[in-house]
Amino acid sequence: MSHTIPSTTPGTATAGTPKKAALASFLGSAVEYYDFFIFGSAAALIFPHVFFPSADANAAIMSFATFGFAYVARPVGAIILGHFGDRIGRQRVLMFTLVLMGGATFIIGCLPDFKAIGWWAPALLVFARLCQGLSAAGEQAGASSMTLEHAPDNRRSFFTSWTLTGTQGGQILAALVFIPVVALPDEIKYGIGWRIPFWLSAVVVLVAFFIRRTLHEPPAFAEAKKNNQIAKLPVADLLRLHWADVLRVICCAFISAVSTVFGTLAIAYAKDVAHVNSTITLWLVVAANVVALGTQPVFGRMADRIGRKPVFIYGAVASAIMTPVFLLTLESGNVPLMFLVSVVYFALGYAAANAVWPSFYGEMFSTKVRFSGLAIGTQIGFLMAGFAPTIVTAMGGTKAGGWVQISIFTGVICVIAAVSAMTARESFKTPTAELGLK
Repeated sequence: MSHTIPSTTPGTATAGTPKKAALASFLGSAVEYYDFFIFGSAAALIFPHVFFPSADANAAIMSFATFGFAYVARPVGAIILGHFGDRIGRQRVLMFTLVLMGGATFIIGCLPDFKAIGWWAPALLVFARLCQGLSAAGEQAGASSMTLEHAPDNRRSFFTSWTLTGTQGGQILAALVFIPVVALPDEIKYGIGWRIPFWLSAVVVLVAFFIRRTLHEPPAFAEAKKNNQIAKLPVADLLRLHWADVLRVICCAFISAVSTVFGTLAIAYAKDVAHVNSTITLWLVVAANVVALGTQPVFGRMADRIGRKPVFIYGAVASAIMTPVFLLTLESGNVPLMFLVSVVYFALGYAAANAVWPSFYGEMFSTKVRFSGLAIGTQIGFLMAGFAPTIVTAMGGTKAGGWVQISIFTGVICVIAAVSAMTARESFKTPTAELGLK
């Protein structure tokens, strides 16, 4: 389907287009990360019982490893999808990622369990998870690039923050769907019950598909294509001109492990160590993400006023400080306090860095390599998030006293992210057309 590209210059916006781009990014990210997060919840609560011979500690580690496999595929997907995103356009690649994620998620819900086909069950689960990883590699980078390039110069962080706010929406939906599942009797929960959230993804994929297909390419990309400024090998140009920025993004992207600690690892810690009901921990995730829906656009607007770096660094430091507080609160047995601390930790701390990184990272690169730079830098950095549950579980983080290991791990990655951010150029006053130009 062809669309007319409006006659605009980079950094300007056709009336309503930035909002439409932000909405399309929000919905697309919500769908992608609904699919992604239901896998995380299932890896913590369901898959050790379904896809492995016995639900013991080794099964928990292997289950978390299947969660991490998507992050292995993501750098590969970043190179492939980044190339095509910078060559043929953001919108076409984003349509592909949406369909791939939805299809892989639906297939997971159809897989036979270990009792039926033995080790073929986890093998097929890993394959489907790799497809999810390939899809996710292009989703946030493409959505962030498209929204940033549609946004007016002085509101880029606000509009791009909706990409990550969509991620929170997907996590909320995933948790809400899983709450009734974990309350089911075991024979139903480990039978057909856990499959329903995976099948439901088909509905939200269709909604996002029809909204996203009407969005045209951003003016900055259209201008570059018109002037024959599209890179033939975007990755080669990226590594030649922006290798330091790619390295910087990789280290900054370690901050994403905080989300994995909060949304996946803490669920297992609360269940196994603090003996908190799984329904309560899922509601903690919902409450924190609901508040983050409101705070992330505020942090995005703040970054448009005072800069990307101070907001991002605040989010990293706050996350490091609040991780041990949150984990010790889970052991307190005080449910209202758990909710309060979870909201402060996630929605008032981590959400600052989460809201700002799409503009912060994207503004390091020029239009002709932005998709590749965002995709490759973030996806390599996100490997830390993908294997955080496996690493920390192997360190004893889900055993008594494991809050120490989890807190040290999280503190180290937050410090790396903050220090890397300090070395970046501040770009909030730079016109879109001049971003990434030396």
